[in-house]
Amino acid sequence: MARKYIYDSATRETSLLQIKNNSDIINKIIPFFDQYPILGVKSLDFSDFKKVAELMKNKEHFTESGFSEIIQIVKQMNLDRNNSTSSLKASVNRKS
Repeated sequence: MARKYIYDSATRETSLLQIKNNSDIINKIIPFFDQYPILGVKSLDFSDFKKVAELMKNKEHFTESGFSEIIQIVKQMNLDRNNSTSSLKASVNRKS
């Protein structure tokens, strides 16, 4: 049976794309949105997303300074992510 990576919402006119590995972010998702740019304020979030992806590609998220940099970038995204960064940091601290 084939795995399903794209899910359509039954209640909204949206779809969800599930990414299974980080290399797809670097090699497929980012190049796609570089070629077909996101317009408006969301383009700033995409720029921040690219910064985080690059830090993770370079394994900087394994260092305290790199992880802190990622947290600071995420805090600036979408204005309402303060709660999710706290839970992200707590989750990572539990795994350490």
